[in-house]
Amino acid sequence: MLKSVVKACAVAIVGLLCLGDPGARAWSQVPAPAPLEAYGATPAIELLQVSPSGELIAGITVTGETRALAVTRIATGESLFLQDISVLKVRDLRWIGEGRILVVTSRTLDITSLGVSRSELFFGQVVDLETRNVVQVLDRTPDVLAVLYGPASVRNTSDGDALFVRGVNVVNNQINLHRIDLRTGRGRSVAYMESATQDYVLDAEGEVIAQSRYDERSGRWSLRLPQGRNYREVWAVDAPVDSPELHGMGRTARTIVVSADRPDLLPGDAEAGIAGTLFEVNVDSGEWSRLPFTHTPDSLVHHPRTRLLVGGASNGEDGVRYEFLDPPTSARWQSIERAFRDKAPGLVSWSDALTRVVVFTDTGEAGQYQLVDFESGTADILADAYPAIAPEQVGVVRPVQYVARDGLDIPGYLTLPPGVSEPSGLPLVVLAHGGPAARDVAGFDCWAQALASRGYAVLQSNFRGSTGYGRAFLEAGYGEWGRKMQTDLSDGVRWLADQGIIDPARVCIVGASYGGYAAMAGLTLDAGVYRCGVSVNGVSDLRRMVNREARQDGRSNTQTIRYWNRFMGAARLNDRALDDLSPAHLAAEVDSPLLLIHGKDDTVVPIEQSRVMADALRRAGRPVEFVELPGEDHWLSRSATRQQMLAETVRFLEANNPVRAAD
Repeated sequence: MLKSVVKACAVAIVGLLCLGDPGARAWSQVPAPAPLEAYGATPAIELLQVSPSGELIAGITVTGETRALAVTRIATGESLFLQDISVLKVRDLRWIGEGRILVVTSRTLDITSLGVSRSELFFGQVVDLETRNVVQVLDRTPDVLAVLYGPASVRNTSDGDALFVRGVNVVNNQINLHRIDLRTGRGRSVAYMESATQDYVLDAEGEVIAQSRYDERSGRWSLRLPQGRNYREVWAVDAPVDSPELHGMGRTARTIVVSADRPDLLPGDAEAGIAGTLFEVNVDSGEWSRLPFTHTPDSLVHHPRTRLLVGGASNGEDGVRYEFLDPPTSARWQSIERAFRDKAPGLVSWSDALTRVVVFTDTGEAGQYQLVDFESGTADILADAYPAIAPEQVGVVRPVQYVARDGLDIPGYLTLPPGVSEPSGLPLVVLAHGGPAARDVAGFDCWAQALASRGYAVLQSNFRGSTGYGRAFLEAGYGEWGRKMQTDLSDGVRWLADQGIIDPARVCIVGASYGGYAAMAGLTLDAGVYRCGVSVNGVSDLRRMVNREARQDGRSNTQTIRYWNRFMGAARLNDRALDDLSPAHLAAEVDSPLLLIHGKDDTVVPIEQSRVMADALRRAGRPVEFVELPGEDHWLSRSATRQQMLAETVRFLEANNPVRAAD
């Protein structure tokens, strides 16, 4: 629960509305690098949300080790609410009307009595700004755990502001939708949802207008629309791995958005067979039509009040770009893009009338929030994400593209040390992203910038299997763990060496999660390229990892197991062919130093994955260091351990791959 306010937090709010010119800072020469701790710290401000009226702004502020929920009146800078939440991991923050705020937090827990294995569980608290009361969502709801099952939904209904969440009934195992009493946190069941209900869509009044159902064993996904008090199945498809998804309301009150593979609807359309093709479905007629986006967006934008679809956002080579389907909103956003030319502004939050918009920029800087006020025609600085890192201390990020050995074009980003404009013979760190179905994007990356600040060039390749480059590019990664997904990284090293940008004799590989696997695989399956490797929360034994997922689910045939088998290239559960791709089974092949870092509370990749690798290396007489992070999860959510990870990584790199070459 939220704790009482502490005086130390007050410092954090002072700079929340400091106005000024973001370009006012200037240096005659390249400054000294920022302290390494500045990169490892959590951002000084997070989850900024403007209130529905546009008069208030809320966010999570950080001062030293103190985190606080802060609410400020924009016009005067007056602090309306300030409360210490240092013990919590905050995952989301949303306004419920003008007077309440939903704070979503998480904790790593197990509930042995209910058969819930150690997991990251999510909780909701409703903060009342007038009474200053804080209530737990689903508290004292009969037979229901006070744990959020899926995301929460906020609606402004004819009966007032409302919060809807799904909760698990421990008696009958139903996972019904509840409307929350905002004064007590108690839930009232408003819609029955069987355990196979995957997702749902609420209209502006909080009525369920669509449900999706997924059968884990058969892999069958179905769309169900209202029919009287019940639901009828209007479309179904066998989708053992890539199931369709619901994405909220469409452009009208009686439509929803579904991403699905429907080549039957658009014969001859090359993009119609992509699993993420976006369709608008009329819930009354069941009619499907493709949404008129020029490019399939990576995420959608809904109106803050009506919840109707208004646009989408796509990650491009130079940052996020928006496409709005509503002409007035499109014109408004185009004016923001003109004001922040070459900055690729990101939409963070906006008022119900769309007159005040919080935008975020991190091109050539460490991240800055500004408030755009259309009524006054101004854009004022709200806060810097990393105030200890000046723009001049941020290394240039260049988009790159090179050809893999089989001819596939591989995109990515190269971050240069600050002040370097004509790179030559630099030491290199290959920083592999997680996922692997994810991608690196343009902008400020605290990990890449931390390494660049110490003199390293940093390559972030979007290897095959990454998202954002179409279906063919994603599918090119299937079965390529330790194979072409790995050589895509080393092909980037060779390309940079051929360009004279880096010294091929001074290269290390670093990564987290799947990137941690890639770091270990770089020293085993792609030996001879890297002088050292750092794996953070990485997978070392593929078969052990998949078998653990099966034990946790209590089933050997789930969507998760099918996903991992497809990406890893396994024919079945417990396929021993995965051992040939597992660094823990190849420890004797390691001929370069390896640093393992792992959070002890990691529920995504258990710490045993690093322990197994460390034991295998010691038995093989190979060099290894192992750092366990107490109380830390898969995402390194806490500043102290995130800073420890960076400090250990830089120390290890400088010892095994020094920036200055030996004479």
